[in-house]
Amino acid sequence: MTNKEYALLAGKLLSDKKAEDIVIIDIQGKATFADYFVICSGTSERQINTLTDEIEDRLAEKGLMVKSVEGRHGSGWILVDFGDIIVNLFTKEMRERYSIEKVWGDCQFIEVEE
Repeated sequence: MTNKEYALLAGKLLSDKKAEDIVIIDIQGKATFADYFVICSGTSERQINTLTDEIEDRLAEKGLMVKSVEGRHGSGWILVDFGDIIVNLFTKEMRERYSIEKVWGDCQFIEVEE
């Protein structure tokens, strides 16, 4: 699978598990550390933890292994680094605070099919 296909798969998996406001940002050409951000919101800490576990397991089944996970323990933001794909899971409050979409606003945003 290509990195874009993995990012789209991640978006679809998150959508299937009721994540909200899912956005994929193509950051190729703007960053050297990754190709895509997948960003979503959960309704609670519990949900973003569950979403994190789900995305780790499902992408591992497709051959994409987690390099690191940052931000557990009630932080409201969990970052799952798959190398060229970085998944950011937020509570709604933390997503508003950090506004990652604004920082990368000059990049291409890719729609997630539900």
